[in-house]
Amino acid sequence: MNILTGRFGRGAAVALLCGFGLAACNTSGNFSTPDVTNARAAGFVDISPGSEEEFIVNVGRRIYFEQGSASITDEARMTLENQATWLKNNKNWLVKIQGHADDPGSEAAQETLSTQRADAVMAELAKLGVDRKRMWTKGYGVERPVTDCDALSCQVQNRRVVVNLRDEFDESAPQYR
Repeated sequence: MNILTGRFGRGAAVALLCGFGLAACNTSGNFSTPDVTNARAAGFVDISPGSEEEFIVNVGRRIYFEQGSASITDEARMTLENQATWLKNNKNWLVKIQGHADDPGSEAAQETLSTQRADAVMAELAKLGVDRKRMWTKGYGVERPVTDCDALSCQVQNRRVVVNLRDEFDESAPQYR
């Protein structure tokens, strides 16, 4: 060790020892590297057909909008088509469609825009064959941001509608009253 510390210093000695330690972590001998590429996703271990997990992971529940708009984009339409197919095959689920906004304007304007976005998604799902009696909308405006910052990348994430599956109607559903 004196040879290493004398000529190269302690840093070289530590690096050499670390290198030997890392060399033992390869796949040779009795050691193996875990297969993390094909490992199950945390939280979604046993995704069963028709489950909420299947909807979230395989279909997707978020629809994004352009600034100040409640118009369905071509990209959003593809997601909505997948959602409609899944919902028509899994009729046991109710659907709460939650609108959100992060656009210039007052809080009242944001709530109106978020409601328009949720209504547009519901109309599109109904047009694609999902029974309106299973769905309801709620606009949250800027109340529930995904992220909170002024950067455009943050605002875009908040200009969304989230399609959530429910077992029963909540107090925001007209059917509940």
